[in-house]
Amino acid sequence: MTRSLIAALMVAFMAPPLGAADRPHVVVFLADDLGYADCPPAGGTAPPTPNMIRLARAGMAFTQACVASPSCAPSRAALLTGVDPARNGSMLNHAAPRKDVRAWPAYFAALGYETAAVGKVAHYAQVKQYGFDHASHFNYHQDDCVEAAVKWLAGRASDKPLCLLVGTNWPHVPWPEKGWGDGGRAALGPRLVDTPETRAAVARYRAAVANADRDLGLVYDAARKALGDNVLFAFTSDHGAQFPGGKWNLYDAGVRTPLVVAWPGHVKPGTASDALVTWTDLLPTFLEAAGGTPPAVGTGKGEVSGRSFLAVLKGDAKEHREHQFLTHSGDGAMNRYPMRGVRTRGWKYVRNLDPDAEYHSHVDLGRNPKGDGREYWDSWVEKAKSDPSAAGAIKAYHTRPPEELYDLAADPAEARNLAADPAHAETLKKFRATLDGWMKANGDDGLKTERGLQAAPPRAGGK
Repeated sequence: MTRSLIAALMVAFMAPPLGAADRPHVVVFLADDLGYADCPPAGGTAPPTPNMIRLARAGMAFTQACVASPSCAPSRAALLTGVDPARNGSMLNHAAPRKDVRAWPAYFAALGYETAAVGKVAHYAQVKQYGFDHASHFNYHQDDCVEAAVKWLAGRASDKPLCLLVGTNWPHVPWPEKGWGDGGRAALGPRLVDTPETRAAVARYRAAVANADRDLGLVYDAARKALGDNVLFAFTSDHGAQFPGGKWNLYDAGVRTPLVVAWPGHVKPGTASDALVTWTDLLPTFLEAAGGTPPAVGTGKGEVSGRSFLAVLKGDAKEHREHQFLTHSGDGAMNRYPMRGVRTRGWKYVRNLDPDAEYHSHVDLGRNPKGDGREYWDSWVEKAKSDPSAAGAIKAYHTRPPEELYDLAADPAEARNLAADPAHAETLKKFRATLDGWMKANGDDGLKTERGLQAAPPRAGGK
């Protein structure tokens, strides 16, 4: 053992644990249904987002972050437990995680933190089961939640370090009646049919993105004013937007999410990382930043799926994960089309567990013509009567092959499925094996597990 290594170990051993006054405040701002492509640094079709831009200038933007599931309750439960959906019990949307799975507030409370959740942090009222010291404004589109968080911060008197999660409801549907721009020059996604109704919906979504950016700025400013400089501030979103190919899908439009982390004196401003990170990694990362020990990684009792990427944040490492694992089950009686997937920086493999079924979601079955998607879906159906490309888009929406394989570097829109291409047979085989191993380790029997979920009543806890 070298002298330098001995010295380093002695310093680490002798370093006292962080006292309450030294621990950073942790503030996490969550958007709802906001895809990576609609945020800086990706650019995309979003309106001006000055607060996202200034946060990125203050911290590190992650270009390859993904959520565990493109549905609200499973995604947020994975964030708040650090455990993948198959093991925390929240696979179906509207299902809460099991109460024996340790959650975010317990980890931070053990370090002396006050914990609070304002707005849509968990899946609405499910937040009450997580054990936050303070939880409020969690009802559906309770849009005064951000103002409430700002007021709560200003009036807070505790001398404990604070771990605060704030969730805006934007840009979740229903979108504002008045859109941002007219949508006429919008670059539509590859799975969207170009109709006036589609462009109007895109314009309304853009207005909702602007609302999310406004809310981010309010919370960011309030946190710095109330808590000072030692604040680890993160901005992210639970999954992509409610358009075909986005939410409830394992395409990047559904699972790739914005993630920006600022922490003065620790995270270099204006930096970017292409390290692969997932939402299960946020809990152990921020826990370690707070001076705690990240929980053990594994599939046993008390172990988590997420791993700390604090070394990436501090500039001491460039890589984190080799794979991101993805899952989708269903949303109550809606969106029941089970999928599993694995993603790397260059490739995406998706397994559709019930390919003989038809895919449906709120987009084509929604009852609200001003919110769920019917305002443009009906125009697609009409156009498909005379336009083969529109008919093809609708067919592709409803039907999926058993397997999908995409070269993300060459085909970031995931438009060319290479699963049946003999030239990529070895790549397909490799991803099959990787996904099989992950599912087995998590006790996920695929379609058998899904049928068990459909037969069992959901664990309620929110809308």
